[in-house]
Amino acid sequence: MPRAAKAPPPPAPAAPLAPNDAAQASIDSIARDLATAIVEKRLPPGTWLREEALGRVYSVSRTKIRAALVMLAKDRLIETFPDKGSFVSRPSVKEAREVFAVRRILEVEVVRLFVAQATRADYQLLEQHIRFERNTLHGRTTTGRVQEKLLGDFHVALAEATGNQTLAQLVSDLVARSSLIAMLYHSSNDPHRSSGEHAEFLRVCRTGDADAAVACMVGHLDRIEASLELETERADRQLELVKALLT
Repeated sequence: MPRAAKAPPPPAPAAPLAPNDAAQASIDSIARDLATAIVEKRLPPGTWLREEALGRVYSVSRTKIRAALVMLAKDRLIETFPDKGSFVSRPSVKEAREVFAVRRILEVEVVRLFVAQATRADYQLLEQHIRFERNTLHGRTTTGRVQEKLLGDFHVALAEATGNQTLAQLVSDLVARSSLIAMLYHSSNDPHRSSGEHAEFLRVCRTGDADAAVACMVGHLDRIEASLELETERADRQLELVKALLT
């Protein structure tokens, strides 16, 4: 995507398709809708994605639903088991630690690229995102899932600012996995603290000290991982799919 085409953060996360919009639902739009519901924690880990129920919700054939689920499986947001069906992924403790280990590796490179080449417009875009974080976090009706998605979007926007689309996509995928992990392992992360760390990180970036900026980012990711209850795996209650989609 051309860097000039970047837009400011949206006013709110995308809402799921309403049943009366289902006639226009394509495979891509169904996949995007379900991915958003997963990342926003409206479909928790372990939720059974019943093809029949999804077909009724979107008024499409099971063939379309299967194709959408294949797309989600490629992004590892869901797992499909023969003769059992498709379920929202439940990352193991080992995978959770691996996700954060890989995020540290990739986001260190993101930070170095950003400090080396960021433009004034890039800084303005990220500062606007931080202002939006703060305004949203101070809202009385903001839910945990909205907060987490908004905070994760900062890392994606930072990666996009490097101009490396492949790197940005990898970071985006890992941020989505992190959202599942945070839901499954009951993150105690303080969103206000995270937003403050984003602001401090950007301040350090402006000094041009790449090593200090890297240290800020690694410390931030370390703290987020430490906020997870990774010592024991908990089984979250599965939600009934149609009710979850329409909530």
